[in-house]
Amino acid sequence: MNITRFEPWSLINLLHQDLDQIAGRRFGLAGSDHNGSSVADWIPAVDIVEEKDRYVLRADVPGVKPEDIDVNMENGILTVSGERHQESTEEAQGMRRVERVSGKFYRRFTLPDTADAEEISAKSANGILEVIIPKQPQILARKITVKAA
Repeated sequence: MNITRFEPWSLINLLHQDLDQIAGRRFGLAGSDHNGSSVADWIPAVDIVEEKDRYVLRADVPGVKPEDIDVNMENGILTVSGERHQESTEEAQGMRRVERVSGKFYRRFTLPDTADAEEISAKSANGILEVIIPKQPQILARKITVKAA
């Protein structure tokens, strides 16, 4: 005998996602582009940490190859986007369950003025994208001595 866990809220969440996508396509709401197609199919969870000399952004992107990730910086906005491709699976004994979302993802972050846009770097390992955003060196105020003429 197999025991299956019943999760009624998961069905409601799926319904909300479907309704959001339909509304986005039909009415041009947030989450869709000008053509009415969805900009993102899923949104990776992100942690942002401020350290003394840098900001570190870590995004959960399991199953996404580094070559499928784009990190761009323009006008103080950091954009992280990419795509997770669906794996081909075979149905066993007529059963199939897919919980991992595939498709495009898209996140944007406004960087503070202290961020050094020229030195941003990114790497991906073990399903975690890490973006390092160094801070600009602070210019210390300098006291100027006034001499008598």
